[in-house]
Amino acid sequence: MSKHNLGPVRLRVAPSPTGDPHVGTAYMALFNLAFARQQGGQFLLRIEDTDRARFREGSEQQVFDTLHWLGLTWDEGPDVGGPVGPYRQSERLATYRPYVEKLLAAGHAYKCWCSPQRLQQMREEQQRAKQATGYDRLCYGKTEEERRQLPGFSETPVVRMLIPDDVELEFNDLIRGRVNAPRPDDQVILKADGFPTYHLAVVVDDHEMQVTHVVRGEEWISSTPKHILLYRWLGLDLPKFAHMPVLRNVDKSKISKRKNPEARLTWFVEQGYVPEAIVNFLALLAYPPAKDAEGNDLEKFTFAEFSRDFAWDKVNPIGPMFDLKKLDWLNGVYIRDLELSDFTSRLLPYLEREGVLSGNPSLGELGRLKDIAALIQTRIVLLKDAVPLVQPFFVGDDMLEIAEDARRDLGPNAAHVLSAAIDVLGDIDDHLASLTEPSAWNVARIEAALRAELVEKLGLKARAAFGPLRTAVSGAKVSPPLFESMAILGKTSTLARLHALRDSL
Repeated sequence: MSKHNLGPVRLRVAPSPTGDPHVGTAYMALFNLAFARQQGGQFLLRIEDTDRARFREGSEQQVFDTLHWLGLTWDEGPDVGGPVGPYRQSERLATYRPYVEKLLAAGHAYKCWCSPQRLQQMREEQQRAKQATGYDRLCYGKTEEERRQLPGFSETPVVRMLIPDDVELEFNDLIRGRVNAPRPDDQVILKADGFPTYHLAVVVDDHEMQVTHVVRGEEWISSTPKHILLYRWLGLDLPKFAHMPVLRNVDKSKISKRKNPEARLTWFVEQGYVPEAIVNFLALLAYPPAKDAEGNDLEKFTFAEFSRDFAWDKVNPIGPMFDLKKLDWLNGVYIRDLELSDFTSRLLPYLEREGVLSGNPSLGELGRLKDIAALIQTRIVLLKDAVPLVQPFFVGDDMLEIAEDARRDLGPNAAHVLSAAIDVLGDIDDHLASLTEPSAWNVARIEAALRAELVEKLGLKARAAFGPLRTAVSGAKVSPPLFESMAILGKTSTLARLHALRDSL
């Protein structure tokens, strides 16, 4: 046990740097962090990088970046340090060896020299015989020389646990109550390369780091009996266990990075989800919403609100469905509730990524963007949805492209409508009357003039009157409000675009 007294509660999330961070990492971090903050404890980030075959350079930094983006920050970890580091398993190899030696000396573990080929053949024979697969203990009780005389010998041994016949298979779970797990086989705890397996490393690290609550996915229920054995054999205090339900697709299959792009945390950044909505959504997946005074569900809440009322016995143990339609709805709610300046600033990375704006926009461009943002904030679900709506305002009039579906929808009278609009808009003065009086080129004047000319005088319905103008101004069938768009573009650009479309018909 560490000499530090770090209580009262300590929880951790322990991702493996094997590629893009999984959404399940954020899901686990959220519930661990919520309880830690409620209890006034600490939340740790540990990198479990002992699987060197699957290690991916840069993955660790992606974990840091995406969790920080979500606001799920930690008190101790590889990047911030702490009193019980190092916080990368690959930097802790010397820590595990004394524990292995203690298990070997007590007869709770033994060396195994079986080659991978011999183990594969053993499993295949067990499967053909319809037997439960598991190590057959060929090496147990043998010296290295005795084992060398038998087939399938490997020079470098692994170390296995010796699972007793009377192993306890039930344990208490904070979410599920009394849980019954399947009987484990003689699990490898130290690999031939000198790296510990997850099962030994997680027990040692959680003990050394004084983790009081081990919260992880339900797929680890089957491993918990062997972890409890290790705690007992090594004379360590048991933590409390909580096994979260696994995230599932609507067809009830497990979410996988191989099959689901939304399993990658970076995907949510790319698509334009706001982190507050994702945190809210992940909490709702396995936790009931609060109720208002009338008994209605309060599905929108902050992390602080979630943490304040958190209780493990409220977590739903049934695997929740990861419904993107629900997340999209929630994301739209959060976007609409953002302050305009905040919403505008969140659009910038997506506009820069698509080349709509440079990485260093001018004050004039930022001012125009804020005006446009006010028009579209209620119209988008994802931040990236803003790109095609904003782009027409930052492209040269002669560079605006008319979408084919919009051109096909113009109708036979489009040229006549555009000509009439050009005439009436051309009569609106776009100069400032004075420093205190705005230009006549404004939303109210533009709308009044166009309605009088196109709807009242020509007798056109609004769709027929304004559809061609919308296409001319934006290049698309769907755009921000027409009259506001013209006011932002200005008289010169508006007339140039009307002329360009009319002349192309």
